[in-house]
Amino acid sequence: MITQAFVLGAGLGMRLRPLTEDLPKPLIPVFQKPLITFVLDHLIAAGVRSFVINTHHRPEAFREFFAGGNYRGKPVQLVHEPKILGTGGGIKNVESLLRAEHFISYSGDLLTDIELAPLLEEHFRAGNDVTLALRETEHGTDVALEGSRVVDMVNRYGHVGHYDFAGVAVWTQAVFKRIPPGQTVSYIPILAEWIGEGGKIGGVVRNERQWFNIGSRKEYLAAHRIILEKHWKPDYVESPDWPVRAAGDAQIDPSATLSGFYSIGAGCRVGAGAVLENTILWPGAQIASRAYLRNCIVRSQRKAEGELSDTDI
Repeated sequence: MITQAFVLGAGLGMRLRPLTEDLPKPLIPVFQKPLITFVLDHLIAAGVRSFVINTHHRPEAFREFFAGGNYRGKPVQLVHEPKILGTGGGIKNVESLLRAEHFISYSGDLLTDIELAPLLEEHFRAGNDVTLALRETEHGTDVALEGSRVVDMVNRYGHVGHYDFAGVAVWTQAVFKRIPPGQTVSYIPILAEWIGEGGKIGGVVRNERQWFNIGSRKEYLAAHRIILEKHWKPDYVESPDWPVRAAGDAQIDPSATLSGFYSIGAGCRVGAGAVLENTILWPGAQIASRAYLRNCIVRSQRKAEGELSDTDI
């Protein structure tokens, strides 16, 4: 069992702007549940008992959300990066906090229910230095796998890749010796170099179950649609009410029309005669009477009126 995890929360979320101008991507809501809480719930179900989360963009939002220093009673340590350090630099920056011999890293903007147990089992069975969760996706084919061993990344050694890194990995303390301190660096070239020097880099393909990479508004909307269409709810989500279509304190005029994969957050107000189709309202959003919104996202404390389509407010 691995009891400590590093959650990468320091990304800028550029492709999700303007949404991420208000919130860091790991805190955007999915049917009223912040994205990063799926990550933490998933890890808790796998046996993790404490978390380190790095931050950069809008760190005050993380500090407010984790004001109690814990999540579901499990300690959470936030480490701010004034200068963004990348995935590899981020790991190196929290070396003093990741004291266990083995730890898990998990991208804070993923939404998935892939099984983690096979990843952990393979890591210890093979005695790997690092074990990566891999997947066949439309996002990339940078990882070459032979059996359960990663033999190349980004075609550094001439092996054609077929898999994408799925955002979850198991590491040993040996990684810290390979990353220079204080530098902005991805862990992909670190792993590629390690492979060439005989490092034991394993891979476990997890094509089954659901995996959302929410990098754009299109993917954000699609995640809501698929969750409803497939009645998707991860086993690790304990709330019996999720997904929550409309928060209990949302004020929705009886004459308003809601359709599709709409989501209405806490404190929202939807006026008389308003029509919302495939539209997401963050907490506190205000929709004017007779407004018509289709495929829109309205951020917290914003007001939308008139006829809008495929727009972020």
